Amino acid sequence: MKKTIYYWSPFLTKVGTVKSTLNSAISLAKFSNDYNVIILNIFGEWTKYKNYLEKNGVKLKNLSFNYYNLLPKTGFFKSRFSYIVIILISLFPFILFLRKNKPNYLIAHLLTSLPIIFTNFINPKTRLILRISGYPKLNFFRKNLWINSKKKLYRITCPTDELKKDLIENNIFDIEKIETLPDAIINIQDFKIKKIIDKDSSNMEINHNYFLAAGRFTKQKNFIYLIKEFKSFCLENPDEKLLIIGDGEEKVKMIEEIRKQNLSKNIFIINFTENIYYYMKKSKAFILSSIWEEVGFVIVEAALCNSFIISSNCKNGPKEFLSYGDAGLLYDSNISGKLSQKLKEFLKLDDKIIFKKKIKAKQNSLKYSLYRHFCRLLMILESDKF
Repeated sequence: MKKTIYYWSPFLTKVGTVKSTLNSAISLAKFSNDYNVIILNIFGEWTKYKNYLEKNGVKLKNLSFNYYNLLPKTGFFKSRFSYIVIILISLFPFILFLRKNKPNYLIAHLLTSLPIIFTNFINPKTRLILRISGYPKLNFFRKNLWINSKKKLYRITCPTDELKKDLIENNIFDIEKIETLPDAIINIQDFKIKKIIDKDSSNMEINHNYFLAAGRFTKQKNFIYLIKEFKSFCLENPDEKLLIIGDGEEKVKMIEEIRKQNLSKNIFIINFTENIYYYMKKSKAFILSSIWEEVGFVIVEAALCNSFIISSNCKNGPKEFLSYGDAGLLYDSNISGKLSQKLKEFLKLDDKIIFKKKIKAKQNSLKYSLYRHFCRLLMILESDKF
């Protein structure tokens, strides 16, 4: 008899965890016939993925009505208000739904406080797996919630060994319950299709030999710092170009900073694209400027595209992914002058060293394929069978 797995991952904006949840569910449905895989559609956030999920063997189950478009998405206070609304509306439907359906596993990715708090209302045979990503802030509420709930949690998974080490050092969870589970980032079949698609870039002022950065335009991604550092770099290298791909609340601020630094002929911004592989293949190096990252989905994808990686050494994933410098260049995160120094260093690197680091990074990227994720997840699920 098939076991049932529900994914709980409500989101307001398209963050990396959305792709992680999507690919994790698909990997389980694709590579195993032993599980019914279902993503809970809490307030309509997963509706646009319905056809794609069902095509890949994953079901979508509505928990309540669709009010996704009614909620404010950006800004600290507005997003917190939205999360409170989601919790209040989802509370009783969530409890009733789990009591009725009695899943074997519930994997919580985002807004995890609700499933943790109400573990007592869940069927005792339902095993709750907590997914912790990024660089979690241990505020009073979160720390006490985790401590008081640790006995009820079946497993705690995290994307990197660095984060696992931090969780162990904080002595919150039982050590034997903490597992490293790399994100399911790379869909090899999808990559094979997209990498051969050649976009028309004739409307761009640059189409080759540029540095590349990409991601949500948020404070976390630290693009303002990147722009300032690129200005310092251009003082000695005035012909260098930087392409930034994405969108978000800091876009206007970024455009203003580019004008302020007189970099309109050096830095270019284009909107988010579904096929970033095209731009990664043409770039001479990919830059990650984040203040914190779980791994940095874009550097995994860039490595797969044979792009050289220059990254901040922020917590909790990039330095581990880059093998602490053996698979790219690392600089001290968010410190003035450090990134521009690494950009200058990159230009002086021997081609053999660049090739060697690229190969190492590409090898590391394959650890984040759907199949590798599935194998590791399956081991965690079946480590203590019912």
